[in-house]
Amino acid sequence: MAEAAQIQSVLSESIDQYLDFLEFEGHFSPLTVRNYTLYLKRILGFISKKVQKPKISDISALVIEDYKKNLVKMGLSTKTLGFHLIALRSFLKWERRKGVKTLNAEEVVIPKTASSKMDFLSGEDVEKLMNAPDLKTLQGKRDKAIMELLYSTGLRVSELANLDRDNIDFIKKEIIIVSTGKKQRSIFLSLRALGWIENYLKSRKDDGKPLFIHHKGSTNGNTRLTVRSIQRAILKYKKKAAIKSEVTPKTLRSSFAVDLLVAGADTRSVQKMLGHKNISTTQIYTHVTNKQLRDIHTAFHGKGGKD
Repeated sequence: MAEAAQIQSVLSESIDQYLDFLEFEGHFSPLTVRNYTLYLKRILGFISKKVQKPKISDISALVIEDYKKNLVKMGLSTKTLGFHLIALRSFLKWERRKGVKTLNAEEVVIPKTASSKMDFLSGEDVEKLMNAPDLKTLQGKRDKAIMELLYSTGLRVSELANLDRDNIDFIKKEIIIVSTGKKQRSIFLSLRALGWIENYLKSRKDDGKPLFIHHKGSTNGNTRLTVRSIQRAILKYKKKAAIKSEVTPKTLRSSFAVDLLVAGADTRSVQKMLGHKNISTTQIYTHVTNKQLRDIHTAFHGKGGKD
């Protein structure tokens, strides 16, 4: 019992303080706090079996590699393993901000998975895609508005397909999204996206409720565009624009998130805009932006001439 108390006073106490921060100061959801508690207590238990009085300094690169192997033996998926390591990275960063000497969080490598692979577009490819629709046709105006909306808001394609006209607040420049459980979130619209939505709606001759509808054949304005139809349209414009990388509605959502984070937006704000329940999902994007920023630094730093 005495040994347990000593263990509690070292690494365990630091983890408890971090979890208290998440719950009472970081304004994280109860689900996030619960998951981070599970993940961090698990690594604490793992280290406690190796070290009698574990300290933060006992979290080494070698220990983490052993810990990864242990998680794999437990039968956890690569994605779940990644969530464990994201929680650990966050804890180490929090300790460093307090001035505590820890393992560099960047040394905690998150395993790549097919589901967490983030495809996003360069600014040049975004413009190529946006310029691909034929704006002389009603269908082209609709598709232009769809892609501008996806890119400027990070909406899920299912959310976009379910939008009605009255979800758009043209005065406040917002979209009201109603998700499962009747929860609402407001998404800000860029003037560019808002302008293309207005352009499209003014060209329509119907008063149908859905925001985006089919325009082939006879329609009274109530034939809502499906998710599959939106996916096919974007693929068509990708090919027309001769973009080599993958382009899907999810690519535009990822591009929205990456652009915000590279520009300096905080992860919590991006989480709210994307509608993620768990911040660890949003934090996957930060690994993309960290690499992108490093690449930019390597390419341009110190090459602008002498002072």
